[in-house]
Amino acid sequence: MTRMATVAEWIEGARPRTLPNAVAPVLAGVGAAAQLDALSWWRSLLALLVALALIVGVNFANDYSDGVKGTDAARVGPLRLVGSGAASARAVLAAALTSFGLAAVLGLVLVVVTGQWWLLPAGAACIAGAWFYTGGSRPYGYAGFGEVAVFVFFGLAAVLGTVYVQAGRVSWEALGCAVAVGCLSMAVLVANNLRDIPTDRVAGKITLAVRLGDTGTRRFYLVLVTVPVLVSIALGLVHPAAFVGLLTVALLVVPVRTVTSGHTGLQLIPVLRDTGFAMLAWAVLTGAALALAS
Repeated sequence: MTRMATVAEWIEGARPRTLPNAVAPVLAGVGAAAQLDALSWWRSLLALLVALALIVGVNFANDYSDGVKGTDAARVGPLRLVGSGAASARAVLAAALTSFGLAAVLGLVLVVVTGQWWLLPAGAACIAGAWFYTGGSRPYGYAGFGEVAVFVFFGLAAVLGTVYVQAGRVSWEALGCAVAVGCLSMAVLVANNLRDIPTDRVAGKITLAVRLGDTGTRRFYLVLVTVPVLVSIALGLVHPAAFVGLLTVALLVVPVRTVTSGHTGLQLIPVLRDTGFAMLAWAVLTGAALALAS
């Protein structure tokens, strides 16, 4: 019999360590909007709340879908509510749908105040992408497209959307930030899927990591964390203050060493945390630098 999950278990099930994936793109977008002299704090806050609701929703949706499919039966990593029996599938599904509903309402407010009605289908695509990552009969996360979705939704869409709802346009600086944050967000997922290669392969979950194999996935991680360094250099050549983003290299030393040293299983969990923190730091430093360049 499924017991009732505690508040602490619900919080862990929401996977708070993934929140930098939602916060970082908005902070980078805020800096890019400020660089265009178009900063609106309340629109930025709404964009942040939408991003947070979406990532919590996708985390609960993944918990539900993986749980009912049996993918989490031998999972190594943070608590999964359905897979562990801590909460019923129905309760976790309700939590996911509530989060998506909140994201939809807040997104609709942004659409109304900006008058950009074309953002409605874009928002619907984000919610659909969050659900069908592991949901439905043919989840794209099980076919190796999860990283692409993360790059699009938590890189391009989140950063450029934050800028657009304030400035009504985007800049090359905003695009650079979107690419950098998107790559770091992908790196978090790549590290997660690297850890899960053995269990995902058995469960039939053919992630990109499963396709690339252990060695290929580790190399891909290195490529992804190098991209923000290149973006910082490109931004710094025009806005010298943006060179401050290079400081995040120090935060990536430990996770890179862990990945390249061949660590597996539980030893890779800190890589997710450290990569996420580096992404957040890069967004804060670069966003502040761009704001000062306005």
